[in-house]
Amino acid sequence: MGYVEFPKLGLRIPINREAFNIFGMSVYWYGIILSFAFFLSVVLAMRNSKKAGINQDDIIDLVLVAAPLSVIGARIYYVIFNWSEFNGDFWKIINIRTGGLAIYGGLIAAAIVAVVFSKVKKINPLHLVDFGAPYFVLAQAIGRWGNFTNQEAFGGNTNLPWGMTGNEIKSQLQHLSNMGYAVDPNVPVHPTFLYESLWNLVVFLLLVWFSKRKKLNGEVFCLYMVGYGAGRFWIEGLRLDSLWLGKFRVSQLLSVIFLIVFGLIFAIRRIRYNKLQFAAETSGESEFSYLLQRLNQDSESEGVETDSSGQETVNDSESTENKKEDD
Repeated sequence: MGYVEFPKLGLRIPINREAFNIFGMSVYWYGIILSFAFFLSVVLAMRNSKKAGINQDDIIDLVLVAAPLSVIGARIYYVIFNWSEFNGDFWKIINIRTGGLAIYGGLIAAAIVAVVFSKVKKINPLHLVDFGAPYFVLAQAIGRWGNFTNQEAFGGNTNLPWGMTGNEIKSQLQHLSNMGYAVDPNVPVHPTFLYESLWNLVVFLLLVWFSKRKKLNGEVFCLYMVGYGAGRFWIEGLRLDSLWLGKFRVSQLLSVIFLIVFGLIFAIRRIRYNKLQFAAETSGESEFSYLLQRLNQDSESEGVETDSSGQETVNDSESTENKKEDD
């Protein structure tokens, strides 16, 4: 039995990464927590799907395809940027029961699957990713506690009141110290898993609030990428187990790219929308019609229709059917 301790808070928590054993096979808390996070997010998404004009059967179909592919994507990402740990050992590569999943790999895979799925089902892809983003980040917030049970994803030494330590943490710090890293096994570390869990929870609440106030499809997903990217960039700088690409932390590099790219996309699209609204209120009919036509053309290329007020609408038959059922 191991332990996790918060010395300055007077907390010492007995912990074991193995939850129980079935016929000689260990079942780990890491997998249980990830499964719970996934299940809760899917249940909440299905409960709210009708309000978003998305069929529950489509959510189930998407989950059945996206879930395994996201896990594969998360594992491939981790293995690629941590190849020295595996050295081509196939069985070690596919064994994910004790950890080794990179969220950015899962996110990229999930986004690709969602876009392809929306094309097949004739669902607006921007509307679909907007709908799914809050539940995805909620699963991330809960899933980070799997790192807690594994005593991983922690940062460098800290004297802050919530600094934590543990038997596995001390062992890993000692190993890093022997390799020349400036760490002290006897000093608590930043609980970066907790930082990210709390950050993701805030992002989740922000996205839920913003979902009811968005002006254009795709804005919620952009806000997720900006919000998560900003937090991950800061938190990744504290961690000791980052994946590296040369002299750069891979997650920090991707975080900056996503933050800038999706921040610009959000700003540019919102400026265009505001310009259209301003033209409708202050300009003549000819300029308004021109701007509306341009916005329509751009939206159609994204699978989106625009009504006469400039507001984007979902362009899929299932949404129409759901609306009729509600009526």
